[in-house]
Amino acid sequence: MMKAIKRKISSMIKSDKINGFNFEHIKIPLIYFAMGFLWIYFSDRIADSLITDKNMLLLASTYKGWLYVIVTSGVLYILLNRFRKRVSLAEDELRYSNDEINRQYDELQYLSEHDQLTNLYNRKYYEEKLIRLDTENNLPLSVIVANINGIKLINDSFGHAAGDAMIKAVADVLTKGSRNKDVICRLAGDEFIIMSPATDTVETEKIMDHIKEIAAQGKVGQLEISVSLGYDIKTDSEENIIEIIKKAEDYMYRKKLYDSPNMRGKTINTIITTLHEKNKREEQHSRRVSQLCEQMGEALGLNEDKVNELKTVGLLHDIGKIAIDEAILNKNGTLNAEEWVEIRKHPEIGYRILSTVNNMSEMAEFVLSHHERWDGKGYPQGLSGEQIPLQSRIIGIADAYDAMISERSYKKALTKEEAIQELTANAGTQFNAECVRVFIEKVLTRED
Repeated sequence: MMKAIKRKISSMIKSDKINGFNFEHIKIPLIYFAMGFLWIYFSDRIADSLITDKNMLLLASTYKGWLYVIVTSGVLYILLNRFRKRVSLAEDELRYSNDEINRQYDELQYLSEHDQLTNLYNRKYYEEKLIRLDTENNLPLSVIVANINGIKLINDSFGHAAGDAMIKAVADVLTKGSRNKDVICRLAGDEFIIMSPATDTVETEKIMDHIKEIAAQGKVGQLEISVSLGYDIKTDSEENIIEIIKKAEDYMYRKKLYDSPNMRGKTINTIITTLHEKNKREEQHSRRVSQLCEQMGEALGLNEDKVNELKTVGLLHDIGKIAIDEAILNKNGTLNAEEWVEIRKHPEIGYRILSTVNNMSEMAEFVLSHHERWDGKGYPQGLSGEQIPLQSRIIGIADAYDAMISERSYKKALTKEEAIQELTANAGTQFNAECVRVFIEKVLTRED
């Protein structure tokens, strides 16, 4: 199809150039005819009126013929030379147009076969190349399937620009870890495939080990590169290549069951570190809330696992702020309405981040609800009363208390007594009254 388009464009350009010269083959003879007619008509009459002697008239006719030849030759030379220059210019333009067509054709051909983000081959090329490679001459045909671990978590936490950077980094790792004859394609967002003709198990495993080695040495910002790999090999022409690819995918997903949670745990740590680097005040706040949550769990007589869970979720309760503009987090002064809208998104962002980690799915629910109010006027879901998880109620009280007694550029810190008065005043509306009572009597009193 691409070649057909190229031929069509080329023929149209050439046709336009040729049409521009259609009048030339008529114009030159017409000029020649007009000159001859005018010369014969007027030169005879002028000679007859000026010369009366027949011998002189005959001689004048001879010279008149030579003069006509010289004049018309000169005019024809000028016309033909001008025409030649136009043809030469048109040829240059056609050559340039043809070069431009070839360049655009090559560019379109490249774009049609390559992924724009990574410059690897795309799915379209993969599907065509797979058919060409699936021949007996290429056996054993090795297929390696690769999948990036934690890409959704990276996108949710650091933004799609960071996710794109990770995808490009993995593409670079796969390229460096493979051989020149290997065909590397990006199939979808975080999915890649490497097709290796005439490659046995030993060579395939060497390629995979090389890829893992390069990945282990690389980072995107503070994020480690983690990619799960699986492979299978077609050794018999009777085998179905689609089944081979499916087996490679199954192998990869088994590896991902181990690789992905490990990567997500590391990414959570990176998120916390990055958030605290962005805002040191946030780090101190999270650690104090974590300590208050731990003390509250002990005061309520929760078992050790629940207390540790409260301590952890207290530390992570504001993890969603990683996706909030740093200028808003560090603003000196009160936030405007638009900035408050952004800030109020952080429980949902935190929920999305933590829910990607298997053993943190329950904690994700606690983070989601830590700004809900007992009277149902909180956010993001508008939960009320017993709908709010106990852990979320505890975080909400600890979070509010620490915010009240902490100095801000736009407000003075309250004293402990003033903060207790605020908690008491809002018990039963913003906070669970029983939790407020326990917090004041058993946590804050113990600090004294």
